[in-house]
Amino acid sequence: MSILSSNTDPLIANGNRYATSLYAYERRKTIPVQIGDLYLGSDFPIRIQSMTTIDTMDTQGSIEQSIRMIDAGCELVRITAPSVKEAQNLENIRKGLRERGYTTPLVADIHFTPNAAELAARIVEKVRINPGNYADKKRFETIDYTDASYASELDRIRDKFLPLVKICKEYGTAMRIGTNHGSLSDRILSRYGDTPHGMVESALEFLRICEDENYFNIVLSMKSSNTQVMVEAYRLLSKKLKDGGFKDYPMHLGVTEAGEGEDGRIKSAVGIGTLLEDGLGDTIRVSLTEDPEFEIPVAQDLVRRYDSRASSQDPIQAFAGQSEAFDSPLHPFAHTRRKTTEIFSIGGHQVPRVIADFSTRASISIADLKAIGHYYLPEPDKWAMNDLGADFIYTGKASLDFMLPNGLRQIQDASVCTPSDFVYPLFTYTEYQSASTKHPVLNFVSVDAAELCSGNDSFDPTCVIVLKSSNAHQMPAIRRGFFHLMQNEITNPVIIHLNYGSISDDQFQLFAPTDGGALFIDGLGDGLLLSLNHSKNKEAICNTTNFGTLQASRMRISKTEYISCPSCGRTLFDLQETTAMIRQKTDHLKGVKIGIMGCIVNGPGEMADADYGYVGIGKDKIALYKGQEVVKKSVPADSAVDELIQLIKEHGDWREPSVNE
Repeated sequence: MSILSSNTDPLIANGNRYATSLYAYERRKTIPVQIGDLYLGSDFPIRIQSMTTIDTMDTQGSIEQSIRMIDAGCELVRITAPSVKEAQNLENIRKGLRERGYTTPLVADIHFTPNAAELAARIVEKVRINPGNYADKKRFETIDYTDASYASELDRIRDKFLPLVKICKEYGTAMRIGTNHGSLSDRILSRYGDTPHGMVESALEFLRICEDENYFNIVLSMKSSNTQVMVEAYRLLSKKLKDGGFKDYPMHLGVTEAGEGEDGRIKSAVGIGTLLEDGLGDTIRVSLTEDPEFEIPVAQDLVRRYDSRASSQDPIQAFAGQSEAFDSPLHPFAHTRRKTTEIFSIGGHQVPRVIADFSTRASISIADLKAIGHYYLPEPDKWAMNDLGADFIYTGKASLDFMLPNGLRQIQDASVCTPSDFVYPLFTYTEYQSASTKHPVLNFVSVDAAELCSGNDSFDPTCVIVLKSSNAHQMPAIRRGFFHLMQNEITNPVIIHLNYGSISDDQFQLFAPTDGGALFIDGLGDGLLLSLNHSKNKEAICNTTNFGTLQASRMRISKTEYISCPSCGRTLFDLQETTAMIRQKTDHLKGVKIGIMGCIVNGPGEMADADYGYVGIGKDKIALYKGQEVVKKSVPADSAVDELIQLIKEHGDWREPSVNE
């Protein structure tokens, strides 16, 4: 990839700056937004929020769940209002909370129903509207607009949206204009395509109407289940606000339909954490297919990491690009992988490789490899591998007294390594320059990013760089190392090495995907090596986090992906139970993406790029999708999972699980 030195792309016509700095942590400056008694923006802490999953008409249930959320640390409680009756009942929920001594602001979540939004805006402290479906009906049609006909559409939207703006202004109600990637209107898709650019323009159309009315109590969001799209859209929004002369509105960050468990947490960290690293984001919601109070600790861990970031980070040398308009050699609004020369099985068009770290073990047995997806089967005397089988094992100074399974290779410290077809040396940069014995095909060279930027950048065609940083905040330092390589047109592949000390396993599975995911989202990295010092199961947790990070950043798909919404009062079936059932029967389908949506609002649009969809359309009634097309309508819920499996079989994506699986 060459340094960006021209402005031929209209998205980077005025440079590619989207953050205050890519090297020193600094929150993007925003205006303050008042939500009841709560203030949101860069002068205040990053706020934590979540959404109830109880039917909004269940007043007492909504109150009790809201209290559990608030007691867990939730600072904004969002409640769905799909129709006027639910909007009216927000008053009873709000009154019940106030009587119990809870003053946390409430947010009404609106789709399709302007009259419900206009009522809710008189009751609660904030309303969320989706510009994709507030004034438009989605028919999946492509329309050829002239400038005049498009302007006429904007006039229509203004007429429909203006009453809500005036009510919010009169009542002091805040608003979130929240674009969702999967529910862009036909109008936007026809004009801008299914792109981050379209997502941003969808919000800006509504924002211009607000600003014309001198209404500024606004938060913006650009959510997607695809982390690459999500990150690019938020970055572009930041730039477009500045370029367009808009006020600097706060941003609400979230990955839609992140899923459950480990996968949901890793995916949320890749999306949300990548943006937090660069100072974007003023409130976050982690969308897990779990009870909402369990989302709060995850969000708190993500945010707490930045409490002292500005004061504790070691300085990182700024990048001197070819043009003052550019802060980096990247195109931050469109994914492009750094171009590298393929060495052995690393770099070029190869998927990023996973390196398992066993370097702290004095000895390694055959059984230990089970933690990294390689299984020895004694009776047939064969090795087997699951979908999370590591590609290399780094053993430090330890030697192996058994033969590795086919496909797994060893990396060993150069000081004790005897290179062979299956064992490759790892040098320090200094060792490599003076080494007399090297592997003729593949050598790993470990170098600190700061050392690399100081001029230690001579690598021959056999070198795979293992790039690390001793900076307390590894990601921006390592990213700066990549910029150095790109500026000097060094195309050797790079393994990203991230090392973590005394943190919990839960924190590790948020921090490592944040740091690694932020780099992979930008197309930087040809492999990942994670090191964790204290966990008893460190090899296993590092391995699953390695593969989870690569999958969440869309760099290497190694297992079934579930795009499942976090549930809300609109959900028409037990989402957690159904997700678990579908996962149990399909989690061996490597590379298949399955969307599981509680209602039609989170239906074909929200699951965006899923291969198959399972969507609630009525009580105990399910619609099944292939892509965004309905294939089976009104399937009884008790047979819908079996019908989904049959649909997968009919389209040739099914295979029977192996014995190991």
